[in-house]
Order: sequence, then structure tokens, then C-alpha cells
Amino acid sequence: MNMLQAALSGGAGFREVGEILVGLKYENAIRSVPGAAHTIYELLWHLEFVQRQLLGEAAGQEIDWQEQASWWPRETPSEAEFGRLLRDLQVNLAHAQMLAESPSALAQGALLDLAVHSAYHWGQVVQLRRQLGDWPAPGWGA
Repeated sequence: MNMLQAALSGGAGFREVGEILVGLKYENAIRSVPGAAHTIYELLWHLEFVQRQLLGEAAGQEIDWQEQASWWPRETPSEAEFGRLLRDLQVNLAHAQMLAESPSALAQGALLDLAVHSAYHWGQVVQLRRQLGDWPAPGWGA
């Protein structure tokens, strides 16, 4: 695993994404935390949205960030939609990992953006889980 792959998936500077998500329940993902701008679900939705955009950019698609209709979800999801979101996050991450193995210059720039952007929001997810009493996740230390 190279440094870009580690930066995308965690394990280098922060917990691995799979560890951050382990044991996360729908009920906690949609709960609001007093003083927090977003729920865990909203952060995960935003992460997946940006993953898709930057993976498109890595593949050579032009992304007009100003034209993106919504950076954040407008409605609370069903439990099934939440499950699909978790799956899509993992699929996109696996795709990013594959591209990061030997990226073109274009892909490398997009993947670096994705790694930096994601690290910030994964930290927010952990902080919200702590505030909800849901961290450390079962089986993990602080």
C-alpha cells in the first residue's frame, strides 16, 4: 500500500474507515447532536457525494463544482437508504484505492483532494460518535 492509498483509507493519520464505521447504527447516524452542524448521516452522505465527484474528475470528467445542486442531503433517509450509502462509500473507497495504486497525474490530484477532504470529515464522524456515547466502537480502544 502506498501513502496515497493509506491517506484515502485511514490507518496512517487516522483510524481506518472500516473501523470508524464498525457498529454504527442507523438510529445514531440520524440523531442530531446539540451544537453540531450535521448528523453523522449527513456527513457520510456528503463524503459519498464528494467521492463520486472526485472519482469522476480522476477519470477525466469535467466537474463544475458551482453547478452542483446539493452538497448536503435534504431529507432523513430510510434505514435501507442508509445501508446503501454505507455500501456505496465502501465501493467508492475501493475504487479510489485501485486508482491510487498507480495514478495518472490527473487522478493523483483528484485523489489527494479526496484524501484531505475525507480525513477532515472522518474526524467529524468520530467526534459525533463520541458525543453520542457510541465511541470507541465495540472492540476498539479510544
